[in-house]
Amino acid sequence: MQLTSTAFTEGAAIPAKHTCDATNVSPPLKWTGVPASAKSLALIADDPDAPAGTWVHWVLYDLAPTVSELPEDVPKSQSIAGGAKQGLNDFRQLGYGGPCPPRGKPHRYFFKLYALDALLELKPGLTKKDVERAMEKHILAQAQLMGTYQRK
Repeated sequence: MQLTSTAFTEGAAIPAKHTCDATNVSPPLKWTGVPASAKSLALIADDPDAPAGTWVHWVLYDLAPTVSELPEDVPKSQSIAGGAKQGLNDFRQLGYGGPCPPRGKPHRYFFKLYALDALLELKPGLTKKDVERAMEKHILAQAQLMGTYQRK
């Protein structure tokens, strides 16, 4: 699978509008190569460079495998178009919470898309840990897009 965005390319800076320094809207994401046997998709975005350990920015699951993109500014609601449910990020909010690192060195933000052989059928509002536990032994393929952000 391949995961891309029109907002930033692999290893490049994430535009401020997708961060806490501006409108904090989710970036548009598009993907290809989902296995035909996939029953659902899940997306997790996190920052392994956070001072307190990996910081979770977005948890989304039970997205239909026929969906091939997420638009910019996905609503911060329990469920979205395509049947997906959203979990809690480490800001304790549903949906996307953009990069908001402390001033200093750039942080890396990993958007990870998983094709699963099952529909997780979990309730909305769960954590990354809950979703990862449910995904165990169900991952058919995965793709990743990494962007960076730095506050000066």
